Amino acid sequence: MQPDLFGAARDDMVLSSGALFLPGFAAAEVATLLAHIRTIATCLPFRHMLMPGGRRMSVAMTSCGRFGWTSSRMGYRYTSFDPDTGQAWPQMPSVFCELARQAATRAGFVDFLPDTCLVNRYAPGARLSLHQDLDEGDMNAPIVSVSLGLPAIFLRGGLMRNDPGQRIMLHEGDVMVWGGKARLNFHGVEPLPPGNGTYRYNLTFRKAR
Repeated sequence: MQPDLFGAARDDMVLSSGALFLPGFAAAEVATLLAHIRTIATCLPFRHMLMPGGRRMSVAMTSCGRFGWTSSRMGYRYTSFDPDTGQAWPQMPSVFCELARQAATRAGFVDFLPDTCLVNRYAPGARLSLHQDLDEGDMNAPIVSVSLGLPAIFLRGGLMRNDPGQRIMLHEGDVMVWGGKARLNFHGVEPLPPGNGTYRYNLTFRKAR
């Protein structure tokens, strides 16, 4: 992957058909979003989920909304309750839903209404390998991803794992949207470098059902 977008102008950028980079789109709501993350994590704390192969994810996760995403030796799936506690997932804050809706509309997906938000927490060294999001029931709906906290390098590939791709520096308040022809593009996050003792958080909005 080439460092195509390092130092790029902080303007909306079309990455491909169906994929839009919105630098600073959520900047005005950062404090509010982080406060809601703290509330969600108080209800259902972050945990490092087990992958089907038996390894634990380096990224800590929780969820909110009608559904939450879980991983275990049984595979990846959405559930209406947290299988570890039996509790329903915390309600999605209205500001979350409105932010996702506005970002999706800006990218041309005017009917997007997420029913789940995955909340990821990256400590230094945590990473997300290249993957496709395949667990959702509605593959016509986009994915909206919001970056908070420490910066990170987003890896954006093609429809095949070995396709050429881009490395995009994401800062706090940046938003990515991908759907349509870009919905099944491989993507990931490089290992988070050492920071000042804080985390990177990522809100990922989806239509699970």
